[in-house]
Amino acid sequence: MRNTPGIATTCGCHLPLIGTSCYLSRMYVSDIIRKKGNAVVTLPPNATVAELLATLDDNHIGAVVVVDGDEVLGIVSERDVVRHLRASTDVSAHVDALMTSKLAWCGMKDDIQDLAATMTERRVRHVPVIEDGRLVAIVSIGDVVKHRLDELSAERDHLAGYVHG
Repeated sequence: MRNTPGIATTCGCHLPLIGTSCYLSRMYVSDIIRKKGNAVVTLPPNATVAELLATLDDNHIGAVVVVDGDEVLGIVSERDVVRHLRASTDVSAHVDALMTSKLAWCGMKDDIQDLAATMTERRVRHVPVIEDGRLVAIVSIGDVVKHRLDELSAERDHLAGYVHG
């Protein structure tokens, strides 16, 4: 850690603290969930594609977590529906036939930058948040982008206040 005389820092960035921590400090999935909430829309594996479409539309969302009781089985997204409907117009098929069962998932203590990298590498837009084996929330790429934009805005405001005194 380096310090500039007269300026308290926690990470060597040479900028003043916001509250008790540096604004460049790491951010976690829990920070996103604290702002957006932890609501998760789920369906059982025997729900039909028609039920899935209604659920996506009614809730204005792009993915639904497939669960059997408390067990997370997979996730089914708009992309999965498009692929299914291109191959077949059968809306009575069960969602477990088109869900992704090899899940990318995260925990509340995972770093947001690591999550963004995983989402980009795996080309997924929705990631369930699992703690102690339980589904507790879901994070979308939109949530990650919004969080980053909010961070940038706060950084800009902080720097402007610092420069203009």
